[in-house]
Amino acid sequence: MGARPSIRDQLQRVRQDAIVSAVNRLLASKGYDAMTVDEVAAEAGLAKASLYKLFTSKEELAGAAMVGVLDRALAFVDTLRSHADHAAEVGRPLPAIEQLKAVVRWAMQTQLDAEMPSLPAHNSSLSASLQSNDAYMDRLIALSNRLSIWITEAQTGGQLNAQLPPELVLYTLFARACDPVVALLKDSGQYTHEQILAWVLSTTFDGLSGHGSATLPAWRPA
Repeated sequence: MGARPSIRDQLQRVRQDAIVSAVNRLLASKGYDAMTVDEVAAEAGLAKASLYKLFTSKEELAGAAMVGVLDRALAFVDTLRSHADHAAEVGRPLPAIEQLKAVVRWAMQTQLDAEMPSLPAHNSSLSASLQSNDAYMDRLIALSNRLSIWITEAQTGGQLNAQLPPELVLYTLFARACDPVVALLKDSGQYTHEQILAWVLSTTFDGLSGHGSATLPAWRPA
């Protein structure tokens, strides 16, 4: 059994969690370029000097937030896998496509709850920083591997177009986490979260043709 963390260590952990939560909210609402370290400190209720004792740069702050979101995503996926294993044991296997839909729904719900950081631009300083962040890359690869298994199963089973490259499907699903359509529909104030989730899920997996089998919520103001 490990030694119990000291009071000082516990306080530092609380401060780190408060800072990462603040970064997460600011990245979700403003994006990386508009976010400032001063805003993070104010949002976390800490002095700027105290913040710099724990995180040395804006890139490090954003990296910690992105790692946190990936940890949450991996935990959600692992929960889905446990449920799927149990369902298979009792003779009611869950189709891989339904598990993929659950992950996409979780990602969009996280965005609707203003807890999903905006993805960095491909050529941004944050993107370069994340590429060298081992914790971030390890989690991103782990999540990609888990989703790729379900994508392959869904393509083999005919639920997803087998002619599409699996990585295209993977990147499309990742994009839903920061889909501007979700934010635009939310900001309009005309629709419920459930309507937004159902509609974007339908267009993601069934397209815009109207040939999908899903029953969608009626199109009316929230």
